[in-house]
Amino acid sequence: MKSALGAISWVSLYFVLCLAPLAIALAGRVPSDRPFLVEFSVALGFVGLSIMCLQFALVARYKVVAAPFGIDALMRFHKQITWVAVGFVLGHPILLFIQDPHMYLPLLNVFTAPWRARFAVAAVVLLLVLVGTSIYRLKLKLSYETWQLTHGLLAIAVVVLALLHMNGVGRYTGGFARRSLEDLYVGLLVFLLVWVRLVQPVRRLRRPWTLVSVDPERGDSATMVLEPVGHAGFAFDPGQFAWVIAGRSSFSITQHPFSLSSAGDLQPGGRIAVTVKANGDFSSSVRSLEPGMRVYLDGPHGVFSMDRYQAMGYVFIGGGVGITPLMSMLRTMHDRDDVRPVILFYSSRHWDDVTFREELEALGHSMRNLTVVYVLSQPPPDWTGETGRLNADILRRHLPTQFRRFEYFICASDTMMDAMEDALVSIGVPYARVNTERFNFV
Repeated sequence: MKSALGAISWVSLYFVLCLAPLAIALAGRVPSDRPFLVEFSVALGFVGLSIMCLQFALVARYKVVAAPFGIDALMRFHKQITWVAVGFVLGHPILLFIQDPHMYLPLLNVFTAPWRARFAVAAVVLLLVLVGTSIYRLKLKLSYETWQLTHGLLAIAVVVLALLHMNGVGRYTGGFARRSLEDLYVGLLVFLLVWVRLVQPVRRLRRPWTLVSVDPERGDSATMVLEPVGHAGFAFDPGQFAWVIAGRSSFSITQHPFSLSSAGDLQPGGRIAVTVKANGDFSSSVRSLEPGMRVYLDGPHGVFSMDRYQAMGYVFIGGGVGITPLMSMLRTMHDRDDVRPVILFYSSRHWDDVTFREELEALGHSMRNLTVVYVLSQPPPDWTGETGRLNADILRRHLPTQFRRFEYFICASDTMMDAMEDALVSIGVPYARVNTERFNFV
C-alpha cells in the first residue's frame, strides 16, 4: 500500500508539473486576438518543454522517487515519454505553418529571422539529433561513453535554447506567477545538474571501493570482487544493481549499470561481487582490470528482489548473464537456510556457457528446495535435458501444482523476457506475479 500511494503521488506530481504552464497561462490575461491553432500550438510547446525539463529528474537516480517503480521502469518511461515531447515540440511550429505559412515559414531562415526564431530552430534540430543518435547509436558506431556525454550535452542545449525562445517571444512569460513558474523550472534544472554532476560524485569520492580480484566465469563473463575502503560499504536487497565507475574519477560521466551477484545480507565492511559479460566497450575490458584499482559505486538500486515480494515459493528464469541477479537471490536463500521451494530455469546456447555452472550444481545438492532446469539451444551429443528455446511446454513440465501462488523473476534479453511473460500468462500465472528487470537503458 505504501508503495502504491508513493507511485500515485509521484505520477500525480509529474502531470501537475507538465500541465502547470497551461494553468498559469490561463490564470492570467489570455490574448483573444489570435486564432485557435496558434494558441493550441503554444500550449503544445509549453507542455513539450515541461516534459523535456522533467526528463532530467527521471534519470537523476533519486531512490525515493524510484522506490515505487524501479530505476529500469523510470528509464523506460524516460525513453517513451520522449516521443510525446518530440510530438508536442514538432506540433508547435507545424500548426503555426498550417495557420499562416506566409507569416511563419520565413522564420526558418536563420539568416534573416529574429533571434527568438533562431533559438527555436536550433532547439528543434538538436532535439532531432539527440533522438536520432539514441536510436541509431549502434549503426553510427557511437561508443556508450561517447553517446552518454553527447546525450547529456544535447539535452541541456535543447532546454536552454527552448527557454531562450520562450522568453524571446514573451507573450505568456510576463507577470509574477508566470515568471515564478519559469524560475522554478530553471531552478529545478540547475539543481538537478548540480546534484548529478557535483553532489553525487563528491559523495562517491568519500566512499571508494577497491578491486580485490577479477575472477573469470563461464559464458565469457567475469566477476569483480570489491571491498569498501574507509567505510562500511552498503547492504542491499538480493537482486539489486549498482552503477560502476572503474579506473576513472568519481566525477566521470561514464558509468555502467551491473547487477550485484553476491548474497545480499552483508555485514558492515563486507565484500560485494559484480558479474559482467563481455559484450560492450567497458565490459569487454573487465578481465584486464588490475586488482587494487579504485572503484566507485552508485547504489544499490532496483526493485527486482525476492525480498520485496514474499511468496510461498519462487521461480527464477534467466538467460545468459541474466543469471546474475538470480544468483544473488539463490546465494541469499542458501545463507538464510530459506526452505521455500525455488525453481531456476536457465537458458543458454552451450553447456560450457552456463555461468556459475559448478556453483549451481553445488547449490542443487546443498539446497533440497532448489530445482535447476537447464535449457540448451545447442546441446552436446550426450545431453538428456531440455533443448531448444524455453517455452510454455517446458515450464508446464517442471512447475509444481501450486505454481500460480509462486512469485516469478525473469532476467534475460528483452526478446526472451517478452516471450517468457507471454508464456507464463498463457499457462495461468497472474501477471502481477511476474517481475522483470531490463537494462536496455539506451
